[in-house]
Amino acid sequence: MIKHIKSIVSVIAVAFLVYIFTFYIDGEMGIILLAFVLFAPLVSLGFLLYARKRVKVSFNCDAYVPKGGKLPVKVTVTKTGIFPLAIVEIVPYASEIFGQDIKKRKLTMFNETRRTFTIELDALIGGNGEVGIKEMYSCGFMGFFKLPLRTPLPQPISIGVIPPVPEIKASSQLFRSIADVVLTSDEEEENDTAMLFSANTSPGYEHREYELGDPLKRINWKLSSKKGKMMVRLDEAVASVQPVVVLDLYRHSVFPVENVVIGEEKLIRSVFGLLSLLVKQGIACNFIYRTSSGETVSECVDNPDYPDQLLLKVLAAKVIPDKRVDLSHVGGSVCACVIATTDAAGDFGVITRHVDSPDNISIIGLSPTTPNGTSLPMWYLDEENNFKSV
Repeated sequence: MIKHIKSIVSVIAVAFLVYIFTFYIDGEMGIILLAFVLFAPLVSLGFLLYARKRVKVSFNCDAYVPKGGKLPVKVTVTKTGIFPLAIVEIVPYASEIFGQDIKKRKLTMFNETRRTFTIELDALIGGNGEVGIKEMYSCGFMGFFKLPLRTPLPQPISIGVIPPVPEIKASSQLFRSIADVVLTSDEEEENDTAMLFSANTSPGYEHREYELGDPLKRINWKLSSKKGKMMVRLDEAVASVQPVVVLDLYRHSVFPVENVVIGEEKLIRSVFGLLSLLVKQGIACNFIYRTSSGETVSECVDNPDYPDQLLLKVLAAKVIPDKRVDLSHVGGSVCACVIATTDAAGDFGVITRHVDSPDNISIIGLSPTTPNGTSLPMWYLDEENNFKSV
């Protein structure tokens, strides 16, 4: 509305100046100016209408960028006809994890059939973001008119801003509590399995020495420490003693996105710091998260290199407001379950109700002031990258 008002004011101002010049300064020259003022807008309008269907805009950029870096976005404008084009205005945008100092671009195309320009975006916050073209206009060369292009807007591109993953010490109290539970469950399972095999006159687990490529989840750490070399189990019994780490990036639709993305980044860093520590210490675990398609999936993390790959998958997924991670497919009891969530209040219970042993559940929140609507213990990652209990 304001843009139209400015155009109307400009036209009135030009008409007033022509009137003054014609009747009070030079009548003959004023007639010439009057003819030009009437003719020029019509020509400008013709350029505008022609360009509305003769311009295509596309852009491309990398899928990931480190936090603190710059993301170059290359925009290409293509003219489909041979007739010169007047001014084309392009308004790009980026989501809240990028700097918002993004200026619109205006360009003309006479002999060129294609022009490109590059926008550099500052990656300020880790997480999933989006880059796209918000508006495209055809403008007359006099600037009096502006109409949207009739060509469709290009599809936005999902971008992952990679935050630094903290190195958490093995002395962290949260890690020690998980390791103790896993060790206890492992010993209980070993006893149960030994009894089972004893009934079949077989002496418990069968082992062999570790070979390159063996999954870390099958390493028997207790036996390895006794023998002084890595020993792996030849059965599948170890799967039930793997802890579960859940990432619940819950975003209220009523909250402005710019107010929640910092908390989401902190939660992602907390989770992947814990995952990296667990697998480096020889504790394989199951990681549950939501993918870019919106599905909840579970993946076994048993390789020290795998958390980095999973981080890229998480950053590729757009956060859907008012939707929590789904644990209905987990089923059964787990030795330890850590749920990292941006909101442990409200309907958080829909997640925990699918875990048979609530005593084994812990929560990772954002800070000591994060509301906890449950009786479950809550942890948070402090500024020194240590997990502390609330």
